[in-house]
Amino acid sequence: MRKTATALCAAAAVGALALAGCSAAEPSANGPATITFWHGYTEADGDVLEQIVEDFNASQDDVVVETEVKTWDVIDDTLLPALSADEGPDIVAMPAERMPVYADKGAFVDLGELYESDENLAEIVPAAADMMTAGDTRFGVPTGFVPLSVFYNRALFDSAGITAFPTTWDEWVDVAAKLTVDENGDGTPEQYGLALPDHATVANGLWPSLFYGGGGDLVIDGESVIDSPENVATLEYWSTAVATKQISPTGLDGIGADELFSSGKAAMHVGGPWMASIAEDSGIDYGIAAIPAGPEAQASSAIGVGMGVTAQADDAQLEGAEAFFSYFFSEDVAIEWSLGSGWPPLRGDIPASAVESNPVVASLTEIAATGRPLLPGVTESVDVLSAVDAATQKALVGGDASALLAEAQADIDAALAG
Repeated sequence: MRKTATALCAAAAVGALALAGCSAAEPSANGPATITFWHGYTEADGDVLEQIVEDFNASQDDVVVETEVKTWDVIDDTLLPALSADEGPDIVAMPAERMPVYADKGAFVDLGELYESDENLAEIVPAAADMMTAGDTRFGVPTGFVPLSVFYNRALFDSAGITAFPTTWDEWVDVAAKLTVDENGDGTPEQYGLALPDHATVANGLWPSLFYGGGGDLVIDGESVIDSPENVATLEYWSTAVATKQISPTGLDGIGADELFSSGKAAMHVGGPWMASIAEDSGIDYGIAAIPAGPEAQASSAIGVGMGVTAQADDAQLEGAEAFFSYFFSEDVAIEWSLGSGWPPLRGDIPASAVESNPVVASLTEIAATGRPLLPGVTESVDVLSAVDAATQKALVGGDASALLAEAQADIDAALAG
């Protein structure tokens, strides 16, 4: 049975988060239930979300959703204090990797029963739903789920006579080598085939994507598996490719990789949907492709955002939030949100042809099946990814991959043990 606000208040009172003022109020006889919704969508995605909320409010008389726009950092900093003072939101959106932290503190309602009973939520892409899961608990619904992909400079491909995008790691490295140009032979290329950041990467998902492709992982069932033969082989493969073929500079972070690509000095770059606008603003004719397959799999870490119902919501607000979620995932609204936000549809039954009016969304939809949630349900994700960062940065400047991943394993084990 779904946990009601009453049950969650009782649980939170003895857990890490004691939510003042929790109650299970009956629906007001004086009007519709009012639901406060915090989110950080501030660009075109914010405009379409506000329109969806407005249309939902007009579609029925039982619920009124009122949005409050805040930056993602402000939401992260103020959510728990606001809930403790009974001044927080009833629905909140935030980056997916932060949601398990709050779920662990009892801040979110279990939505498992809604997933089982609502026909619209049943169509959510399974990997996107898994992103909203801790243990056996569905603590939220996704609002965005997109695999990292490769953005490539068509003009540079054409000038090098490359007519097909690579599909395997070996092909990828070969193409990157052909696109690397050191005109004066001084050992520092003027143009790199690939911008491969070795730390502070885009949403921290690049290296997990490569580890997945090599048959490895980071954390499975709460246990660190970073120090695996598969991950050692992956880190050695890419360190060797960078060292011997100079396909990418070392010491590069995610922002630096963005700048290298946008300046036309890197032919390929792994990124998210925002790279489309960066490329367009820079006058780059770009293409989008899936990250090529490694020796074991074709996979990509996915960036995600989700929204949950907080334990502050009373029963009427919980029911209203569930009605809003069902509306949000109805087919027409899901397509509207996808086109407006620039992310692939969250329903697996919506094909790329349904969003072909936006070529970027259509391209991302075609490769969406390669996406995997990054560290779903892991509350120590920041510590895990920090350990990965340290290992990859040192390995690409000549460090021993096996020893570095052993160090990362120890750090991750300590973090997971609390």
